Order: sequence, then structure tokens, then C-alpha cells
Amino acid sequence: MTRCRPFTALLCIAGLFTIFDAGPVMLAVAAHSHTPKARATIQSPATDAARRYADAISKGDRITFGQLDFACQYRLVTASPSGVKVAPTGDHPSYEACWKELTAGHAQALKRTDIGMDVLWPSAGPLVFYGDELSDTPASAFVMDAIGTSPPGSGLELTVTNSRRIPDGSFRLKPNGKVIAVPTTLVSITVEYRDPLTAPVTYAPDTVQWTSTVKRPRRAVKSVVTHWVVFTGLKRHGFPSDATVFHRPVDTTPEAPGMMAEQIPFTTEISRALPESLVWWGPNDQPGSLTAAAARAAGFPDLRDRVALLNRILIIDPNQVDALRVLTKHLYAVLLQEAAKGHSLTVKDPALSLTVNEFYWNIYAGAARLDLSNGMEMGGLSQPTPADFLYRMLPALETLATIHPEQLDNRFRLGMAYRWNNDQLPMIETFEALVHNIPDNLKTPKAEALLQLAWSRINKVSWNRILHDPDSLRAYDNAETSSAMAELPIDKFLAEYTMAYSMIFMPDYGDKAKMLQHLTEAKRWFDKMPGKDDAVWRYFLHSELLKAVLDADPTFRPILAAAEKQQG
Repeated sequence: MTRCRPFTALLCIAGLFTIFDAGPVMLAVAAHSHTPKARATIQSPATDAARRYADAISKGDRITFGQLDFACQYRLVTASPSGVKVAPTGDHPSYEACWKELTAGHAQALKRTDIGMDVLWPSAGPLVFYGDELSDTPASAFVMDAIGTSPPGSGLELTVTNSRRIPDGSFRLKPNGKVIAVPTTLVSITVEYRDPLTAPVTYAPDTVQWTSTVKRPRRAVKSVVTHWVVFTGLKRHGFPSDATVFHRPVDTTPEAPGMMAEQIPFTTEISRALPESLVWWGPNDQPGSLTAAAARAAGFPDLRDRVALLNRILIIDPNQVDALRVLTKHLYAVLLQEAAKGHSLTVKDPALSLTVNEFYWNIYAGAARLDLSNGMEMGGLSQPTPADFLYRMLPALETLATIHPEQLDNRFRLGMAYRWNNDQLPMIETFEALVHNIPDNLKTPKAEALLQLAWSRINKVSWNRILHDPDSLRAYDNAETSSAMAELPIDKFLAEYTMAYSMIFMPDYGDKAKMLQHLTEAKRWFDKMPGKDDAVWRYFLHSELLKAVLDADPTFRPILAAAEKQQG
């Protein structure tokens, strides 16, 4: 509560007696249901002014807002010696000036901070986000016209839920003039946002920013209670409107240097939202809308739009299966497209293209890693990086694997994402679990799981640079078992190649003749693939660590010479 200054102390005391005598004026609370909302059973000039004022802000109605705003009207009245009996016409410049002052206070809530793959829908245009300082956010920001506009009206609904008299507000119309006290009412308006996909956003409740690197969860606001301070009985003091809303104080200057500026008006309350009243959209509020939105997002041509809408769905329902599937599938595809840019090969066969792109990240993750570690924000870049795609994809893959472990394709992607992120224990454990869960009679998926397990072990050894690591031998064994079970030429090729690659980390490269044998056998199976391309074979043969070994030993000259001959 604002303290009484000496010259208004009597007014404050008088106001307290007034409120105790009058008692609260209670209004019926609207029922939260799908039926039309109940109207307030009691109305008054104060409640009507507050509702119209908030409604005008939500619709961008500058004239109605200006006619009901205390600060705007106060300046008009004090500029005219005899007061203002009739509100100015709609073309009066004061309306636009007052509106600019109002919207300037909304700028912080409209400042986009989401970057990379953390973007929220709407991906373009205004995203209303309230940060930590909810108590200091003006009440008008919760009904601003930028909130979820859905023609033919705004994206919110206003219901007067309560009102009560508070101590009289006071102000002076002239410096050193008479202090005027006017009846003051605190009106409660519940703001309900119609659309969860365009509603304002806050941080999730009970979350704290511990470090700058931890991204805090966000939630979409369903409703909030706002308080509005309304002055009545103003006409007899020269105002054109008998009721106005005090939203922000009038700018004043000190009477003399060093003195404090006078507070106009003086009140015991301010117009504000009640942070403790926030209610957020949840999974059970509009499940059908979320499912439809996930399908809609899948068809967006622009990745930013796609991810923004899916992110919006997932802050409402983190377990929304359709959104998780679309998000993980599309981000994985984008990562593979980034791999294609890296190796610059043109691979027409879909199966071989998938294999080459995944192989690119397998090798890269155990070596340079920069593109998989340096996000857009960290690098100060203008576009998302592969790291941004990977970081956003991982938690969604984890959630999907938890709620639907039977979806093997998702678990395969999760294990590879762990590998590319260098999460060494999870990347091995995920494929160990898959090998255990997949029955032996499902030979192709079992062989693929064994192969991926082998590559997870190889990546661990490759990154740690610890020779004689037992995981090198385990990787070889996994690939050998995969080769025995494999039914497709591409899986046979990969199994033989993986056995050869795993031998890089064995003492003296293991048996060199055996390594050459595996590479020769890999080439034989490679040539049986429908989409074979000798450029792709050379790419596998010239991969970073393998090429260093092959170039250093004359044992491997025949296979290198054969590859060069094909190129020539």
C-alpha cells in the first residue's frame, strides 16, 4: 500500500471510513464451462468503465481508451482553464499520443528472446511473453491488442468478477491547488484467453533461472485476474467522463530542484495483474485442437513455422504424441540434410542416402564435433546450426521413448542422437536394450540394432582416444553377429565395413590381412546394392581414421588402387 503524504493524510483516513461504511460490492463470478458465461448480477459505473477500458485496449480502440484513461483525460482538463465538458472528436491527436504511451509499456512483453529451435508460435509477428517481473507488468499488457487476434474479435474474453470500494484517490488540477478526492473502486476482471496456440506465455510455475545455459520451461496462459483502479464522480471537477481508469500516473516535474515530483493521482492501489491467479492451459483442455495443430504443423513448408507450432503444442502437453512424432521426424530429417551438405555427395538411392548421412555424423561426432556442439546462440550466428536441431530433438525423442517404448524407429533415432551428442553411456545402453528387446526372428531390425551398438562403442573409443579399450573388441563382436543375421546387402556391407573400422583401435590394427579381408568383403556386398555408387565407396574408404591407417601400410594398397582406378 502506498503511504499517505502529509497533505492527504486526512483524505486517506476519510477514505478508510468510507470503505468500512460502504462495504464491498460483490459481483457474481462467471462459471467456467462451455455454456455462455453468466453476466455480472450487479453493475455499476465503475465496473462498466473498467470493462469497457480493458475491452478497448484488447481491440485497439484508441478513442474509447483515451476517453476512459485518467492520465489522458487529466492532461486535457488541466490544459483548459474551464475544464472539458465534451470529449474531443476522434481525430484529436491526444488519442494517438496516449495510445503510444500505453503500448510503450508493452514493449518488454513483446520482445522476442526465443532463438534457434526454441521458437514459439506464432513464429512471426507478436509473441506475448511475460518474464519474471509479473508484478511490475502493467495490467494493460494482459489485454493488449497483440494477444492472439482471432477475427472477428480479439483473442480474449473479459468477465467482471468482483469490485470493492477502496480509500478515495486524490489529485490536484493546479500546482499548490486544492486537493480533490474522488470515489475509487477496485474492479477485478478475469481475462480468459480463447486460443491456447496464441495465448500469452510465461515461465512455468516454480521455475528459477539457476544458470544462463539452462532453458526454463514455458507455459501458455489460460486465464489471469486483473485489478483496475476506477475513479468516479469526475464530471463535477471538469472531466468530460464521469468515470476513468487509473492505469499509469501522470508525468510531473518537481516544483523545485531536489524535490520529489508530486504523485498524480495518489491511490492506495494500482491497476495490475495478480500473478498468483495465473492458470495455464493443460493437456485436457483442448486435446482435439492440439492433435489438429500437429497435423497442420507437419504441412508447413518453413522449418521455423513447423517447429514453432510444435513447440507451442508441447508446452501445453509435453506428452502430445503427434507433436513429438512430427517434431522428431522432421528435425532428424533436417540433420540428415545438413550431413548431405557436409559430404557433398549426390546419392539417389534413399536407403543408401540415409546410410551415408548417418555415417557422416558418426564419424564427425567422434572427431571435430564443432557443428554438433556450437549452437546458434553460443556462436552468435543468424541461423540455427545442427547443434540446435540436435539439442531440440533429444528431449522430444526421450519423451517419446518413455511413453511409447514399442516404437522402435524412435528408439533407433534416440540412440543415434545420443551418439552424435557424445552421451557415451546412453548411446550404448539404448542399443543394448534394443538388441535385448528385438526377438531373434526379426533378423533385419536385430542386425541393425547390433550394428548401431557397434558404432556407439566405436564412437566412445574414437572420442576418448584410449587404445586397447575393450569396447573395440565388443564392437567387432557386435558387427560380426550383425553380419551373420543380416539379410539385406546394405546391412551386410555395413557389418563388414564396421568390423574393419573397429580394428583401427586394436593393438597394431589387429590382423591386417583380416582387416583387408573385411574391406574386400564389404566392397563385394556394396556392389550388390541397387543404388551403388563408386563415389560413395570411396567416401567410406577415405573416412578420417580409416584412410590414415590404409595410407600408412602397403598391405592395403591393392584396395586403394582399385578405388582410384574406378575413379579414373
